[in-house]
Amino acid sequence: MKFDIDACREIIDTITRNKSRSILTGFGVFWGIFMLIVLIGGGQGLKELLQQNFAGFATNTAVIWSQPTTKPYKGFRKGRMWQMDLKDIDRLHHQVPELDVVTPLVFSGRRSVVAGDKSYQASVQGVRPDYARVSAPQMFYGRYINDVDDRDSRKVCVIGKQVYKTLFPQGGDPCGQMVRIDSTYYTVVGVDYKGGNGVNFGGRADETITLPQSVLRKVYNRGQQVDIIATTGHKGVVMSRIADRMRATVARSHLVDPADEKGVMVFNTEVLFAMLDNLFNGVNFLVWLVGIGTLLAGAIGVSNIMMVTVRERTVEIGIRRAIGATHMVILSQIMSEGILLTAVAGMGGILFRVCILQMTELANTSDGIVAAHFQVDFWTATGAAVLLCVLGGMAGLAPAWRAMSIKPVDAMRDE
Repeated sequence: MKFDIDACREIIDTITRNKSRSILTGFGVFWGIFMLIVLIGGGQGLKELLQQNFAGFATNTAVIWSQPTTKPYKGFRKGRMWQMDLKDIDRLHHQVPELDVVTPLVFSGRRSVVAGDKSYQASVQGVRPDYARVSAPQMFYGRYINDVDDRDSRKVCVIGKQVYKTLFPQGGDPCGQMVRIDSTYYTVVGVDYKGGNGVNFGGRADETITLPQSVLRKVYNRGQQVDIIATTGHKGVVMSRIADRMRATVARSHLVDPADEKGVMVFNTEVLFAMLDNLFNGVNFLVWLVGIGTLLAGAIGVSNIMMVTVRERTVEIGIRRAIGATHMVILSQIMSEGILLTAVAGMGGILFRVCILQMTELANTSDGIVAAHFQVDFWTATGAAVLLCVLGGMAGLAPAWRAMSIKPVDAMRDE
Protein backbone atom coordinates (compact mmCIF):
# COMPACT_ATOMS: atom_id res chain seq x y z
CA MET A 1 0.00 0.00 0.00
CA LYS A 2 1.68 3.21 -1.19
CA PHE A 3 1.09 6.61 0.38
CA ASP A 4 2.16 9.98 -0.90
CA ILE A 5 1.74 13.37 0.71
CA ASP A 6 -1.33 14.23 -1.35
CA ALA A 7 -3.00 10.94 -0.42
CA CYS A 8 -2.27 11.56 3.26
CA ARG A 9 -3.73 15.06 3.06
CA GLU A 10 -6.82 13.71 1.35
CA ILE A 11 -7.32 11.05 4.04
CA ILE A 12 -6.92 13.61 6.82
CA ASP A 13 -9.26 16.04 5.03
CA THR A 14 -11.90 13.32 4.71
CA ILE A 15 -11.71 12.44 8.41
CA THR A 16 -11.78 16.07 9.58
CA ARG A 17 -14.55 17.09 7.19
CA ASN A 18 -17.12 16.11 9.81
CA LYS A 19 -15.26 16.67 13.07
CA SER A 20 -18.12 15.80 15.42
CA ARG A 21 -18.77 12.49 13.71
CA SER A 22 -15.08 11.59 13.68
CA ILE A 23 -14.60 12.51 17.36
CA LEU A 24 -17.62 10.50 18.49
CA THR A 25 -16.57 7.55 16.34
CA GLY A 26 -13.00 7.68 17.59
CA PHE A 27 -14.18 7.87 21.18
CA GLY A 28 -15.59 4.35 20.89
CA VAL A 29 -12.15 3.03 19.95
CA PHE A 30 -10.47 5.28 22.54
CA TRP A 31 -12.68 3.92 25.30
CA GLY A 32 -12.35 0.35 24.09
CA ILE A 33 -8.54 0.27 24.11
CA PHE A 34 -8.48 2.30 27.33
CA MET A 35 -10.73 -0.23 29.07
CA LEU A 36 -8.78 -3.19 27.70
CA ILE A 37 -5.38 -1.94 28.89
CA VAL A 38 -6.72 -0.58 32.19
CA LEU A 39 -8.40 -3.90 32.92
CA ILE A 40 -5.20 -5.79 32.05
CA GLY A 41 -3.06 -3.47 34.18
CA GLY A 42 -5.63 -3.31 36.97
CA GLY A 43 -6.02 -7.08 36.97
CA GLN A 44 -2.25 -7.47 37.15
CA GLY A 45 -2.04 -4.97 40.01
CA LEU A 46 -4.87 -6.68 41.88
CA LYS A 47 -3.12 -10.02 41.46
CA GLU A 48 0.12 -8.57 42.84
CA LEU A 49 -1.71 -7.01 45.80
CA LEU A 50 -3.28 -10.35 46.65
CA GLN A 51 0.02 -12.15 46.17
CA GLN A 52 1.71 -9.63 48.47
CA ASN A 53 -0.52 -10.89 51.26
CA PHE A 54 0.96 -14.36 50.80
CA ALA A 55 4.45 -13.37 49.70
CA GLY A 56 7.12 -15.57 51.19
CA PHE A 57 4.63 -18.13 52.50
CA ALA A 58 5.44 -21.64 51.29
CA THR A 59 2.74 -23.03 49.01
CA ASN A 60 3.19 -26.59 50.31
CA THR A 61 2.51 -25.76 53.95
CA ALA A 62 0.29 -27.41 56.53
CA VAL A 63 -0.22 -26.12 60.06
CA ILE A 64 -1.47 -28.09 63.04
CA TRP A 65 -3.06 -26.81 66.22
CA SER A 66 -5.13 -28.27 69.06
CA GLN A 67 -8.78 -27.62 69.90
CA PRO A 68 -11.26 -29.20 72.33
CA THR A 69 -11.99 -32.77 71.26
CA THR A 70 -15.33 -33.48 69.57
CA LYS A 71 -15.26 -37.28 69.94
CA PRO A 72 -14.85 -39.50 73.02
CA TYR A 73 -11.73 -41.67 72.93
CA LYS A 74 -10.29 -44.34 75.22
CA GLY A 75 -12.35 -43.35 78.22
CA PHE A 76 -12.02 -39.58 77.72
CA ARG A 77 -15.16 -37.56 77.07
CA LYS A 78 -15.46 -35.15 74.19
CA GLY A 79 -14.75 -31.49 74.91
CA ARG A 80 -11.41 -32.27 76.59
CA MET A 81 -8.72 -29.58 76.35
CA TRP A 82 -5.25 -30.73 75.39
CA GLN A 83 -1.93 -29.20 74.33
CA MET A 84 0.78 -30.15 71.85
CA ASP A 85 4.40 -30.26 73.02
CA LEU A 86 7.94 -30.29 71.59
CA LYS A 87 7.97 -34.10 71.41
CA ASP A 88 5.41 -33.84 68.59
CA ILE A 89 8.08 -32.19 66.45
CA ASP A 90 10.29 -35.29 66.64
CA ARG A 91 7.31 -37.61 66.13
CA LEU A 92 6.32 -35.86 62.91
CA HIS A 93 9.91 -35.90 61.63
CA HIS A 94 10.22 -39.65 62.18
CA GLN A 95 6.73 -40.87 61.28
CA VAL A 96 6.03 -38.58 58.32
CA PRO A 97 9.32 -38.53 56.36
CA GLU A 98 7.71 -36.59 53.50
CA LEU A 99 7.91 -33.47 55.68
CA ASP A 100 10.82 -31.09 55.18
CA VAL A 101 10.40 -28.34 57.80
CA VAL A 102 8.61 -29.04 61.09
CA THR A 103 8.83 -26.05 63.40
CA PRO A 104 6.91 -25.03 66.55
CA LEU A 105 5.36 -21.64 67.29
CA VAL A 106 4.55 -20.27 70.73
CA PHE A 107 2.54 -17.14 71.50
CA SER A 108 2.11 -14.97 74.56
CA GLY A 109 -0.78 -12.79 73.39
CA ARG A 110 -0.75 -9.01 73.16
CA ARG A 111 1.82 -7.27 75.32
CA SER A 112 2.76 -3.68 76.07
CA VAL A 113 5.92 -2.68 74.19
CA VAL A 114 7.72 0.51 75.16
CA ALA A 115 10.57 2.43 73.49
CA GLY A 116 11.36 5.79 75.06
CA ASP A 117 8.07 7.65 75.51
CA LYS A 118 6.27 5.57 72.87
CA SER A 119 4.25 2.42 73.55
CA TYR A 120 2.29 -0.12 71.54
CA GLN A 121 0.16 -3.20 72.20
CA ALA A 122 1.83 -5.85 70.06
CA SER A 123 1.39 -9.59 69.59
CA VAL A 124 4.44 -11.52 70.77
CA GLN A 125 5.51 -14.82 69.23
CA GLY A 126 8.44 -17.15 69.71
CA VAL A 127 9.91 -18.95 66.70
CA ARG A 128 12.88 -21.02 65.67
CA PRO A 129 15.07 -19.78 62.79
CA ASP A 130 13.68 -22.43 60.41
CA TYR A 131 10.27 -20.74 60.55
CA ALA A 132 11.68 -18.37 57.92
CA ARG A 133 11.50 -21.32 55.48
CA VAL A 134 7.75 -21.55 56.10
CA SER A 135 6.95 -17.84 56.07
CA ALA A 136 9.86 -15.78 54.74
CA PRO A 137 10.18 -12.36 56.41
CA GLN A 138 10.58 -9.19 54.36
CA MET A 139 13.47 -7.58 56.21
CA PHE A 140 13.58 -3.79 55.84
CA TYR A 141 16.34 -3.35 58.41
CA GLY A 142 18.66 -5.82 60.07
CA ARG A 143 18.20 -9.58 60.19
CA TYR A 144 15.87 -12.31 61.37
CA ILE A 145 16.19 -14.60 64.41
CA ASN A 146 19.16 -16.96 63.94
CA ASP A 147 20.41 -20.22 65.48
CA VAL A 148 22.72 -18.47 67.95
CA ASP A 149 19.85 -16.32 69.25
CA ASP A 150 17.76 -19.40 69.96
CA ARG A 151 20.59 -21.56 71.30
CA ASP A 152 21.98 -18.93 73.68
CA SER A 153 18.56 -17.49 74.59
CA ARG A 154 19.58 -14.00 73.54
CA LYS A 155 17.13 -11.26 74.44
CA VAL A 156 16.72 -9.93 70.91
CA CYS A 157 13.63 -9.24 68.83
CA VAL A 158 12.38 -8.53 65.32
CA ILE A 159 9.60 -5.94 65.18
CA GLY A 160 6.78 -5.65 62.65
CA LYS A 161 6.17 -2.69 60.36
CA GLN A 162 3.40 -1.06 62.41
CA VAL A 163 5.31 -1.58 65.65
CA TYR A 164 8.35 0.11 64.07
CA LYS A 165 6.36 3.09 62.78
CA THR A 166 4.75 3.62 66.20
CA LEU A 167 7.81 3.17 68.41
CA PHE A 168 10.27 4.90 66.07
CA PRO A 169 8.23 7.61 64.27
CA GLN A 170 11.42 9.51 63.39
CA GLY A 171 12.39 6.63 61.08
CA GLY A 172 15.89 5.32 60.51
CA ASP A 173 17.49 2.01 61.41
CA PRO A 174 16.34 0.95 64.92
CA CYS A 175 18.72 -2.03 65.13
CA GLY A 176 20.70 -1.94 68.35
CA GLN A 177 18.08 0.06 70.24
CA MET A 178 16.24 -1.35 73.25
CA VAL A 179 12.53 -1.99 73.69
CA ARG A 180 10.76 -3.17 76.81
CA ILE A 181 8.11 -5.88 76.66
CA ASP A 182 6.36 -6.02 80.01
CA SER A 183 9.37 -5.86 82.39
CA THR A 184 12.04 -7.38 80.12
CA TYR A 185 14.34 -5.43 77.79
CA TYR A 186 15.22 -6.69 74.29
CA THR A 187 17.60 -5.46 71.62
CA VAL A 188 16.05 -4.82 68.21
CA VAL A 189 17.94 -6.77 65.53
CA GLY A 190 15.56 -6.36 62.60
CA VAL A 191 12.39 -4.84 61.14
CA ASP A 192 10.06 -7.15 59.21
CA TYR A 193 7.99 -5.24 56.64
CA LYS A 194 5.71 -8.14 55.87
CA GLY A 195 2.07 -7.06 55.48
CA GLY A 196 -0.62 -8.07 57.91
CA ASN A 197 -3.41 -9.10 55.54
CA GLY A 198 -2.12 -12.53 54.54
CA VAL A 199 -1.68 -15.77 56.44
CA ASN A 200 -1.02 -14.84 60.07
CA PHE A 201 -0.68 -16.90 63.23
CA GLY A 202 -1.21 -15.28 66.62
CA GLY A 203 -1.85 -11.80 65.19
CA ARG A 204 -1.14 -9.56 62.23
CA ALA A 205 2.45 -9.80 61.02
CA ASP A 206 2.90 -6.01 61.00
CA GLU A 207 1.75 -5.81 64.64
CA THR A 208 3.94 -8.66 65.88
CA ILE A 209 7.22 -8.83 67.78
CA THR A 210 9.21 -12.01 67.17
CA LEU A 211 11.47 -13.45 69.86
CA PRO A 212 13.74 -16.49 69.92
CA GLN A 213 11.49 -19.32 71.07
CA SER A 214 13.82 -20.34 73.88
CA VAL A 215 13.55 -16.82 75.33
CA LEU A 216 9.76 -16.68 75.20
CA ARG A 217 9.48 -20.08 76.91
CA LYS A 218 11.63 -18.92 79.84
CA VAL A 219 10.16 -15.43 80.21
CA TYR A 220 6.53 -16.56 80.05
CA ASN A 221 7.02 -20.01 81.61
CA ARG A 222 5.67 -21.94 78.63
CA GLY A 223 7.77 -25.07 79.29
CA GLN A 224 7.49 -27.63 76.46
CA GLN A 225 4.12 -26.38 75.19
CA VAL A 226 3.53 -25.73 71.49
CA ASP A 227 0.65 -23.62 70.16
CA ILE A 228 1.08 -24.30 66.44
CA ILE A 229 3.24 -26.66 64.42
CA ALA A 230 4.08 -25.33 60.94
CA THR A 231 5.28 -27.82 58.35
CA THR A 232 6.36 -27.91 54.72
CA GLY A 233 6.70 -30.92 52.46
CA HIS A 234 9.62 -31.99 50.32
CA LYS A 235 9.48 -31.02 46.66
CA GLY A 236 6.70 -32.87 44.86
CA VAL A 237 4.84 -33.88 48.04
CA VAL A 238 1.09 -33.22 47.99
CA MET A 239 0.28 -32.12 51.52
CA SER A 240 -3.38 -33.17 51.31
CA ARG A 241 -2.25 -36.78 50.90
CA ILE A 242 -0.30 -36.82 54.17
CA ALA A 243 -2.61 -34.59 56.24
CA ASP A 244 -4.42 -37.57 57.84
CA ARG A 245 -1.13 -39.20 58.83
CA MET A 246 0.04 -35.96 60.39
CA ARG A 247 -3.19 -35.67 62.36
CA ALA A 248 -3.02 -39.29 63.50
CA THR A 249 0.63 -38.95 64.59
CA VAL A 250 -0.15 -36.02 66.86
CA ALA A 251 -3.55 -37.31 68.04
CA ARG A 252 -2.43 -40.76 69.23
CA SER A 253 0.36 -39.37 71.38
CA HIS A 254 -2.21 -37.24 73.27
CA LEU A 255 -5.00 -39.88 73.44
CA VAL A 256 -7.16 -38.03 70.93
CA ASP A 257 -9.22 -39.84 68.29
CA PRO A 258 -7.16 -39.76 65.04
CA ALA A 259 -10.42 -39.23 63.15
CA ASP A 260 -11.30 -36.12 65.19
CA GLU A 261 -10.69 -33.51 62.49
CA LYS A 262 -11.93 -30.66 64.69
CA GLY A 263 -9.95 -31.74 67.72
CA VAL A 264 -6.70 -31.86 65.77
CA MET A 265 -6.90 -29.12 63.17
CA VAL A 266 -4.73 -29.47 60.07
CA PHE A 267 -4.92 -26.53 57.67
CA ASN A 268 -3.48 -27.20 54.24
CA THR A 269 -2.48 -24.04 52.37
CA GLU A 270 -2.51 -25.90 49.05
CA VAL A 271 -6.29 -25.47 49.09
CA LEU A 272 -5.93 -21.73 49.67
CA PHE A 273 -3.43 -21.25 46.85
CA ALA A 274 -5.56 -23.38 44.50
CA MET A 275 -8.51 -21.07 45.21
CA LEU A 276 -6.32 -18.04 44.46
CA ASP A 277 -5.19 -19.57 41.16
CA ASN A 278 -8.82 -20.15 40.16
CA LEU A 279 -9.67 -16.59 41.15
CA PHE A 280 -6.83 -15.16 39.05
CA ASN A 281 -7.82 -17.29 36.05
CA GLY A 282 -11.40 -16.04 36.35
CA VAL A 283 -10.28 -12.41 36.62
CA ASN A 284 -8.03 -12.76 33.55
CA PHE A 285 -10.87 -14.29 31.52
CA LEU A 286 -13.26 -11.51 32.58
CA VAL A 287 -10.66 -8.83 31.78
CA TRP A 288 -10.14 -10.08 28.22
CA LEU A 289 -13.85 -10.73 27.68
CA VAL A 290 -14.93 -7.22 28.70
CA GLY A 291 -11.92 -5.48 27.15
CA ILE A 292 -12.06 -7.18 23.75
CA GLY A 293 -15.85 -6.82 23.67
CA THR A 294 -15.64 -3.08 24.31
CA LEU A 295 -12.89 -2.66 21.73
CA LEU A 296 -14.84 -4.61 19.10
CA ALA A 297 -17.89 -2.45 19.77
CA GLY A 298 -15.76 0.62 19.05
CA ALA A 299 -14.39 -0.92 15.82
CA ILE A 300 -17.91 -1.82 14.67
CA GLY A 301 -18.91 1.78 15.32
CA VAL A 302 -16.04 2.97 13.10
CA SER A 303 -17.12 0.58 10.35
CA ASN A 304 -20.75 1.72 10.50
CA ILE A 305 -19.84 5.40 10.35
CA MET A 306 -17.50 4.78 7.43
CA MET A 307 -20.28 2.94 5.61
CA VAL A 308 -22.39 6.07 5.99
CA THR A 309 -19.47 8.18 4.77
CA VAL A 310 -18.97 5.99 1.71
CA ARG A 311 -22.66 6.27 0.89
CA GLU A 312 -22.41 10.06 1.11
CA ARG A 313 -19.36 9.99 -1.19
CA THR A 314 -20.95 7.80 -3.85
CA VAL A 315 -20.72 10.49 -6.53
CA GLU A 316 -17.13 11.37 -5.61
CA ILE A 317 -16.05 7.73 -5.78
CA GLY A 318 -17.92 7.27 -9.07
CA ILE A 319 -16.08 10.21 -10.61
CA ARG A 320 -12.73 8.89 -9.39
CA ARG A 321 -13.55 5.55 -10.97
CA ALA A 322 -14.54 7.28 -14.23
CA ILE A 323 -11.22 9.12 -14.52
CA GLY A 324 -9.17 5.96 -13.98
CA ALA A 325 -8.94 5.15 -10.25
CA THR A 326 -8.44 1.41 -9.82
CA HIS A 327 -10.09 -0.86 -7.27
CA MET A 328 -6.86 -0.95 -5.25
CA VAL A 329 -6.67 2.86 -5.08
CA ILE A 330 -10.22 3.08 -3.75
CA LEU A 331 -9.62 0.14 -1.39
CA SER A 332 -6.38 1.60 0.01
CA GLN A 333 -7.91 5.02 0.64
CA ILE A 334 -10.98 3.77 2.52
CA MET A 335 -8.99 1.25 4.58
CA SER A 336 -6.33 3.88 5.34
CA GLU A 337 -9.02 6.19 6.68
CA GLY A 338 -10.23 3.42 9.00
CA ILE A 339 -6.72 2.53 10.16
CA LEU A 340 -5.78 6.18 10.78
CA LEU A 341 -8.95 6.98 12.73
CA THR A 342 -8.64 3.81 14.81
CA ALA A 343 -4.90 4.24 15.43
CA VAL A 344 -5.14 7.90 16.54
CA ALA A 345 -8.07 7.21 18.88
CA GLY A 346 -6.45 4.03 20.19
CA MET A 347 -3.07 5.59 20.87
CA GLY A 348 -4.85 8.36 22.74
CA GLY A 349 -6.51 5.69 24.87
CA ILE A 350 -3.15 4.00 25.54
CA LEU A 351 -1.48 7.28 26.58
CA PHE A 352 -4.40 8.18 28.85
CA ARG A 353 -4.20 4.69 30.35
CA VAL A 354 -0.50 5.17 31.12
CA CYS A 355 -1.29 8.29 33.16
CA ILE A 356 -4.15 6.66 35.09
CA LEU A 357 -2.22 3.47 35.92
CA GLN A 358 0.90 5.44 36.90
CA MET A 359 -1.12 7.48 39.39
CA THR A 360 -2.64 4.26 40.75
CA GLU A 361 0.84 2.78 41.15
CA LEU A 362 2.09 5.86 42.99
CA ALA A 363 -0.92 5.68 45.31
CA ASN A 364 0.15 2.15 46.25
CA THR A 365 3.74 3.12 47.08
CA SER A 366 4.79 3.31 50.72
CA ASP A 367 8.27 3.97 52.12
CA GLY A 368 9.64 3.77 48.59
CA ILE A 369 8.24 0.25 48.15
CA VAL A 370 5.75 -0.30 45.31
CA ALA A 371 3.01 -2.58 46.60
CA ALA A 372 1.86 -3.53 43.11
CA HIS A 373 2.73 -2.73 39.49
CA PHE A 374 -0.29 -1.63 37.47
CA GLN A 375 1.58 -0.78 34.26
CA VAL A 376 1.43 -3.35 31.46
CA ASP A 377 4.64 -4.68 29.97
CA PHE A 378 6.16 -3.74 26.60
CA TRP A 379 4.83 -6.77 24.73
CA THR A 380 1.28 -6.20 25.93
CA ALA A 381 1.43 -2.59 24.75
CA THR A 382 2.93 -3.72 21.42
CA GLY A 383 0.21 -6.32 21.05
CA ALA A 384 -2.43 -3.66 21.71
CA ALA A 385 -0.93 -1.43 18.99
CA VAL A 386 -0.92 -4.31 16.50
CA LEU A 387 -4.50 -5.16 17.46
CA LEU A 388 -5.47 -1.54 16.78
CA CYS A 389 -4.05 -1.69 13.26
CA VAL A 390 -5.81 -4.98 12.55
CA LEU A 391 -9.13 -3.69 13.86
CA GLY A 392 -8.69 -0.48 11.89
CA GLY A 393 -8.14 -2.48 8.72
CA MET A 394 -11.13 -4.69 9.46
CA ALA A 395 -13.28 -1.66 10.25
CA GLY A 396 -12.45 -0.18 6.85
CA LEU A 397 -12.78 -3.44 4.92
CA ALA A 398 -16.58 -3.53 4.56
CA PRO A 399 -16.88 0.16 3.60
CA ALA A 400 -13.98 -0.26 1.15
CA TRP A 401 -15.69 -3.25 -0.45
CA ARG A 402 -18.87 -1.20 -0.74
CA ALA A 403 -16.89 1.62 -2.38
CA MET A 404 -15.26 -0.77 -4.86
CA SER A 405 -18.67 -1.98 -6.00
CA ILE A 406 -19.81 1.52 -7.02
CA LYS A 407 -20.07 1.85 -10.80
CA PRO A 408 -19.40 5.24 -12.42
CA VAL A 409 -22.68 5.10 -14.39
CA ASP A 410 -24.75 4.43 -11.26
CA ALA A 411 -22.98 7.22 -9.40
CA MET A 412 -23.72 9.71 -12.19
CA ARG A 413 -27.35 8.58 -12.28
CA ASP A 414 -27.64 9.23 -8.50
CA GLU A 415 -26.27 12.68 -9.09
